[in-house]
Amino acid sequence: MPERSAMTASFDEIADNFAFLDEWEDRYRYVIELGKEMPPLDETQKVPATKVEGCASQVWLVPRVDGDGQGARISFDGDSDALIVRGLIAILRALYNGRTAAEIAGIDAHARLGELGLQQHLSAQRSNGLRAMIGRVEAIAAQVREAA
Repeated sequence: MPERSAMTASFDEIADNFAFLDEWEDRYRYVIELGKEMPPLDETQKVPATKVEGCASQVWLVPRVDGDGQGARISFDGDSDALIVRGLIAILRALYNGRTAAEIAGIDAHARLGELGLQQHLSAQRSNGLRAMIGRVEAIAAQVREAA
């Protein structure tokens, strides 16, 4: 099982752990554990501006931009009222955090998440919510790119 927390695990480490786990129930537990390891958002950050629409659960993503111009690095904190969704946020953080807007634009999140086989095992509502979260991250990256 993973030796590093969701805060430091890379997406590739998460993918390796997924490959190690044979049963989907174990993979779900792992996703939930990733979400549990993620620090919760402060209640003051759970506002309409950070809420992700299109999710069946309550989801908030709070971006941070470190630096200026093309070299600015984007990171996200997030939270949800559903444990599995918190885990999905942790996976997205591993995929995106610390990257530039241009790097985020170059990531095919659906293909990378496809490596985990998540789409086949998430409900339609969860899949729609995951797409909404990816869309929010991509929109934030686009805003940062345009401002640079």
